[in-house]
This record gives sequence, structure tokens and C-alpha cells, in this order.
Amino acid sequence: ALGLLPLGKTQSPESLLDIAARKVAEKWPFQRVDERFERIPEPVQRRIVYWSFPRSEREICMYSSFN
Repeated sequence: ALGLLPLGKTQSPESLLDIAARKVAEKWPFQRVDERFERIPEPVQRRIVYWSFPRSEREICMYSSFN
């Protein structure tokens, strides 16, 4: 079924903070964001850093093999 969850399971919509932080993390390294903007609220920083790291084991292995 298209996007249906098992009975009793609900899924909250993604917060605007998470959506924005994920998009920033996909486009720019955190260091560039930190240097570009004078003040970034700590919760925003934490979410950008969270989304800056790979999610899957395959991606982690791929990035860790770069020299």
C-alpha cells in the first residue's frame, strides 16, 4: 500500500526545523554555514550537524574510505 502504516502506528510530520536543517546539510558543510552566519541558535546548529552525517552503514563506509 502507498505509504500506509500498520494499524496502531502513527507518524508525525517532519518539523520545519528538520526539513530546513536537512536541506542546508545536503548543500553546504557545517563549517561554511557557521562562518557565514553570525548567530545560529543552538537547536538549529544541532539539527544541521545531525543531518550532516550519513544515515546508512553503506554511506558511512563509503565516506570513511576517502583518503
